[in-house]
Amino acid sequence: MTDPRYLAVKLLDKTFSSGSYSNIQLDSGLKGSDLDDRGKKLCSAIYYGVIERKLTFDHIIGGLSSRPIEKLDSIILNILRCGVYQIMYMDSVPDNAAVNESVALAKKFRKVSASGMVNAVLRNFIRSGKELKLPKDSIKAASVKYSVPVPFVRALTADYGREWTEKFLEKSLEKSVTFMRVNTNRCTEEEFVAALGDISAEKLSENCYSAKSGDVTATEAFKKGYFHVQGLSSQFCCEALAPTENDIVLDICAAPGGKTFTMAELMNGRGEIYAFDLHEKRAELIRKGAQRLGLTNIRAAAGDATKFNAELPKFTKILCDVPCSGMGVIGKKPEIKYKDISDFNGLPDIQYKIVTNALNYLGVGGELVYSTCTVRKAENDEVCDRLLSEHPELEEVMLPRWNGQSFGSRVTLSPMNGSDDGFFIAKFRKIR
Repeated sequence: MTDPRYLAVKLLDKTFSSGSYSNIQLDSGLKGSDLDDRGKKLCSAIYYGVIERKLTFDHIIGGLSSRPIEKLDSIILNILRCGVYQIMYMDSVPDNAAVNESVALAKKFRKVSASGMVNAVLRNFIRSGKELKLPKDSIKAASVKYSVPVPFVRALTADYGREWTEKFLEKSLEKSVTFMRVNTNRCTEEEFVAALGDISAEKLSENCYSAKSGDVTATEAFKKGYFHVQGLSSQFCCEALAPTENDIVLDICAAPGGKTFTMAELMNGRGEIYAFDLHEKRAELIRKGAQRLGLTNIRAAAGDATKFNAELPKFTKILCDVPCSGMGVIGKKPEIKYKDISDFNGLPDIQYKIVTNALNYLGVGGELVYSTCTVRKAENDEVCDRLLSEHPELEEVMLPRWNGQSFGSRVTLSPMNGSDDGFFIAKFRKIR
């Protein structure tokens, strides 16, 4: 049988070298293995644990290794990261076992000459009392503590201040919860709960439930189309647009379709939703999801959100959930935080181009929601300010109350105001 630790190191090496999405890399690796459920859980825990705290572990290893981090063999470095993770965060793994398994991994990867170094670094870490020595500079200290690059910490601090930034980064390392949107067009809430089987679900609000453990997509409830997985902020985004069965709705950047599905359900399966995404494969994901949920009021197709399509009708409601840096969802996709922040510099112009193109489809009196899953003000407030400045035909619209709170016409959601991640929502109306 495959060694779960060996597979974790192998997948980490691929993930860090290719920059691929962690969930895709892990799913592929687990499907190609012969691991049992226990082995899969161990592999997944180590894999995600290392990705979430890579910079923290590198700081520790760098202080104990005689060789600089950047000169270590990538496999050995990932073995050390996995070892430190187990020692710091896995109470079920004795320290000696974590060291011995790490040394054995070096040999399995045919890195025998480095096995002594692996042993020495990990044992020295244990002897030091597993101490994490933080830099004196507050920005660098936050970078090490929360495993976020310094430019990322600086950018968030510039936008929101030190206190907010530290709270946000701390929350991003907490264990994630799965949120579900009940499809009341297909079942009652009682039928949904019953079809979840052994999975325990907590009701948070109307049609919204959470599950702290278990694979909800393996349940009868999922197979029967009784729900789809969707975060709290994404659900509120749809509620903010408030589509009804009398509306004709455009979801201009729709894949994989979660918001499309929620809007279709809010419309009681009536009215019309046009759902577009750039690639046909992603449009097909929307079609398959709609079919599973029994939602027949969705038209999914490939389409470029930046280019006007004269064949489309005028719409009464438009959701413009634009491509973004994803800096609000680093708790779910931790690999995002290691990207070079300069890679995101061109996003505001692309986002503005998409939302201004969407305005061409909006009828007078119609409403548009602009949203992102980032917390960067350059991609959020600054895009909206530019939109209002250059389009006098628009006015801001008050968002509905959510979670007992009022927000005005814009909100940056975060775990600090009850959301599951960082998310931005703004609402506008075309008045002429």
